[in-house]
Amino acid sequence: MTNKKTHFGFSEINISQKAGKVASVFHSVASNYDLMNDLMSFGMHHIWKKFLVSTCHVKKDARILDIAGGTADLSILLAKKMGVHSSQFKGQLIHSDINLSMLNIGRNKLIDEGIFIPSLLCDAESLPFSDNYFDCVTIGFGIRNMTDKKKALSEIYRVLSPGGKILILEFSKVWRPLQFFYDQFSFKLLPKLGKLFAKDELSYQYLVESIRMHPDQESLKKMMEEESFSKVEFLNLSSGVVAIHVGYKF
Repeated sequence: MTNKKTHFGFSEINISQKAGKVASVFHSVASNYDLMNDLMSFGMHHIWKKFLVSTCHVKKDARILDIAGGTADLSILLAKKMGVHSSQFKGQLIHSDINLSMLNIGRNKLIDEGIFIPSLLCDAESLPFSDNYFDCVTIGFGIRNMTDKKKALSEIYRVLSPGGKILILEFSKVWRPLQFFYDQFSFKLLPKLGKLFAKDELSYQYLVESIRMHPDQESLKKMMEEESFSKVEFLNLSSGVVAIHVGYKF
């Protein structure tokens, strides 16, 4: 067993342990995930996701993979944008996640919306797709929980078709003048909300810590460029609370 270390929130653990620990967190929070997102972001996550989808700009017959799709908010928005309901739809949209609890909730939400697309259990670090297959890959609030982000980015690059793009929506480095207030809210209030509404303070403590340990905007941009993505750019939303990163395969 490898002794290589990685971060689990602020803790340092063996890299072989991280996937299991992250899985336990998301099995625990799955049933209250949407409610807690609303509480933690004051509902802003809906706006951030809509903005991401508005920047997608793909053809109607595009093949799109939503990685770490979880409770399917992005997949639902993408399906409506692409007209999946229409008989004219010739593309493909796949909702995926590594966590079965999250995937099941997302699948049920898709069905409730009348959207019938595949919900696939898969690991972003080992995607079960052929090379050059997708026109677009989206990740909403998922990359920071991946054990090996570089490996995941490499896999995404592999499955993207030439000219295809990746869109990443993730918590990021907030504007410095807001840092103190953001930290007070994050570390003192959010875990208590998790305890009150989800009966799970520790999982939400990890989620707050994972945001702080995630690479900042420039670091993630550099990481994407190192994995061969071109024209990598990022856009801060809500003073850098979240950022959207875009990169292309050429």
